[in-house]
Amino acid sequence: MSDGRLPQRRGRWIGWTLGTLVMLLLLALGWVGVRGIGAANELQAVSDNAEDLKAAVAARDLERAERVADRIEHHASVATELTSDPVWRGFEVVPWLGANFTAVREIAEIADSVASDALTPVLDAAGELELAGLGITGTSIDLTPFAAAQEPLGAADETLSAALAQARAIDADATLPPLADAVGQVRDAVDEAATLVGALHGASVLLPSMLGAEGPRSYVVAMQNNAEVRSSGGIVGAVALITADQGQIRIVRNASTTDFPPLDAPLEVSDSTLALFEQQPGRHLQNITSIPRFPEAAQLIATRWTQRFGGTVDGVVAVDAVVAQHLIEATGPVSFGPFTADADNVLSILLSEIYSAIPDPRTQDAVFAQASSALLAAALSSGDPQALLGALSTSADEGRIRIWSAHEDEQDRLSASMLGGTLPTDDDSATWVGVLLNDTTGGKMDYYADARFTVATGVCAGAPTTRLSVTWTNDAPEDAGTALPEYVTGGGRYDVPPGETRTLVAVYGPTGATPVRIDRDGSEEDVQTAVIDGRSVIQHSVQLAPGESTTITVDFTGEGAGERLTEVAHTPLIHAPEITRESIDCGS
Repeated sequence: MSDGRLPQRRGRWIGWTLGTLVMLLLLALGWVGVRGIGAANELQAVSDNAEDLKAAVAARDLERAERVADRIEHHASVATELTSDPVWRGFEVVPWLGANFTAVREIAEIADSVASDALTPVLDAAGELELAGLGITGTSIDLTPFAAAQEPLGAADETLSAALAQARAIDADATLPPLADAVGQVRDAVDEAATLVGALHGASVLLPSMLGAEGPRSYVVAMQNNAEVRSSGGIVGAVALITADQGQIRIVRNASTTDFPPLDAPLEVSDSTLALFEQQPGRHLQNITSIPRFPEAAQLIATRWTQRFGGTVDGVVAVDAVVAQHLIEATGPVSFGPFTADADNVLSILLSEIYSAIPDPRTQDAVFAQASSALLAAALSSGDPQALLGALSTSADEGRIRIWSAHEDEQDRLSASMLGGTLPTDDDSATWVGVLLNDTTGGKMDYYADARFTVATGVCAGAPTTRLSVTWTNDAPEDAGTALPEYVTGGGRYDVPPGETRTLVAVYGPTGATPVRIDRDGSEEDVQTAVIDGRSVIQHSVQLAPGESTTITVDFTGEGAGERLTEVAHTPLIHAPEITRESIDCGS
């Protein structure tokens, strides 16, 4: 005979169990809620103190900076403790909400890592380098402190590089909007710090030898004009030779492109350069910067210089016109020819006004040479080295400064940095695609150009796929053909009607990926192809009237395709292009 009390006891047991579980869940929610609020407060304190730290360094008050750094380290450590216990980690696997808990924990870990392993080395280096002065006196740089700063800067550089990789890996798209914004701010802050410290570390290693600590050095500096776009920024408009000896920098000679006539027997170029640009870079100095890999381009520039003027070239530096704008922000206005340029008008002068004010091309070249000398002299004698460093760091981050060294050990380090001008390398932190732009109008119409890039990733027909779309626009005024000088429009010399533009638009995919769909405005057309460092390159030639746009789309599958963390490298332009990232729509 059954006991009628058994179901009742079982019911009470189930109710008690469910009640206990609900209570535990509520306690857990309360626990992570309290800890989450505490972590948010600690991270806000980190942010507030970071502003104080910047102010202390700017004021050269390193004692105060060290005290602030200690506070930052404390708040970051507490935030990490609050977000790393088993209950918090358990909530990270909850559907929909888990990604938010993970993102908060990883932000705290990044802050803790940077505070404990990067701030102290950077402050140690600041004491050696005197960050507000950097040893710059007039046209001379004291090289001694850089050697002492190498080790602490190297430690900080390693920490920040790892923090940046972790920040990039956070899936912000899976988090709530306010947290996604916070993730973006963390990425930007770490990226800025990693760029600056990486540049300082590279400088501490390279500057002593490159600036003549072991003997005099000679460098060719090539100034690029973005109004006639080339892969690395713009057409070579002026060149100069500078020397460095024991940190003393001197401008030795200025030259213009008229000093380098086309070669009857072109210099040898790589197969990929030949496939995309034929013999043009090997024949014309102006077209050498069409070559996407700067080490190849730089060696051609060095060869052209020694063929024309003799001597030995230890390296080549290429900068574009936007660097001038960043430098003038640090140095103040400079004068050259009939112009006085400040940060607001220098691009307009160099890339547009000069052609109306000075119609003669030879006189233009002379004024460009004067501008280059004035800018270099202003930079070398800057009274605010910290602002100068910021200008150079921003320019390097935008890909506007490229350096090649004829000395193998220096070149190995340069090639691994943003200054080396090589195509980016795919790794765990990011997969790269890219856009290379080269004008064939024969004018200076890219002052009016505009670009927009969209990268989409996902799976199409069962295959991981990366889609890169490039929209290129001729924003010149409708009457450009008659209103602008012939030197700007090209005057139809290369079968392009005045006012229109013709541009080579090249798209490359992830390393090892294969292009499976190529179209322009929804239609197929003839293209040029090449392979650069294992990357497939697809190049269209597009011609646009004023106000016209065109969109080129390429889908890549195979190795490296479909990665969520896909970044876009591109030719540096006058106006920064809009870059959009989205999930792929296989039906479009």
